[in-house]
Amino acid sequence: MSATPRIARAINNRLALDFLWRQGPLTAAQLRELTGLSRATISDLLARLEEDGRIEVRGASDAVQPGPNARLYQLRPGYAHVIGLDARTDSVSIGAADLAGGRVPDTRLAVEADLGGFVERVVRAVREISQRSFAQEPNTIAVGAPGVVEPATGALRSTGWPPEWHARLVAALKAGFGATVLIENEVNLAAVAEHRLGAARDRRTFALLWIGYGVGAGLILDGRLRRGESGGAGEIGFLAVPAPVFARQQRPPGLHGLVGAVPILDLARRHGLDVPGGASVPAAVSVVERAARDGLPLLDELADLVADGVLALCLVLDPGCVVLGGEVGRAGGAALAARVGTAIARRSPFPAEVRVGELAADAVLAGAVATALDHAREQLF
Repeated sequence: MSATPRIARAINNRLALDFLWRQGPLTAAQLRELTGLSRATISDLLARLEEDGRIEVRGASDAVQPGPNARLYQLRPGYAHVIGLDARTDSVSIGAADLAGGRVPDTRLAVEADLGGFVERVVRAVREISQRSFAQEPNTIAVGAPGVVEPATGALRSTGWPPEWHARLVAALKAGFGATVLIENEVNLAAVAEHRLGAARDRRTFALLWIGYGVGAGLILDGRLRRGESGGAGEIGFLAVPAPVFARQQRPPGLHGLVGAVPILDLARRHGLDVPGGASVPAAVSVVERAARDGLPLLDELADLVADGVLALCLVLDPGCVVLGGEVGRAGGAALAARVGTAIARRSPFPAEVRVGELAADAVLAGAVATALDHAREQLF
């Protein structure tokens, strides 16, 4: 059965808008060549999209003689925008972008003692950013937070230690805006960012091993983020911890970690390094950076521990590539990645390239913005 004129127009609109998003400004002739549509269809399509406010003329092409055919069309930045949030335990970072991907400066808010007031402050900040930069409400808001997001309901479920105000923040955003509000595990969003913008741009299948205060993984298989039946795919922090490194009686309540900040600092003390007490991510980063810089034996033992997590991913998923991310994972740089790769080659029948994540502190936020843009484009294109 052939498509109705209305459906055909919608298909053609989406086809043209997708090319303008992926390739940037194009002339009518270039769109005809890319889409295979007739001159008359492209002419009507461009006029319709321009009248709707979804595209605009951006100068003229130097490769075409002056005139209507030389006009360069692009997505209109002000047509719609999205918001991304990275909700950590101690802060919330906010990013915004228009449909063409143009970003405005990010905002970071430190958590306050009055959590109810802090949630309201975040909502106000989102509204102020939207009004100041785009003069309208966002189309989509995506929030990255620790915990498990149930695929069937989109509800954020704690795995033991994320603060309850994260769920309150999502509820406040839904109540305060007409936008679609998405919630996603923060490591999953970091994996999306490394896939789109970072160390795994050339891969359709890879795993991100995130090492920060705790440890987790994000899985991109055949170009798609995989969450599992209950949203728990990649939660390798629940694997057993080697007893010599992290005695169970030292485990902070609710913390599960294969090789997060606490066991790394404990490992450093056993190697005679002077490190502060407690579970500090900056302290663990400092230890790993020093070990990588000075070639300390600690780095080899740490690589074996990291390889436990990588090996689990390799034997179950065979991703072919594992990216080390998170503040601690990236701190070891190429030296740690090379040692982990060597340890895996000794222990796994499946080859796996180990890379260092390219995105620093903004990996989760970049993934949140990218996810929000995907949803908005799917809705509007």
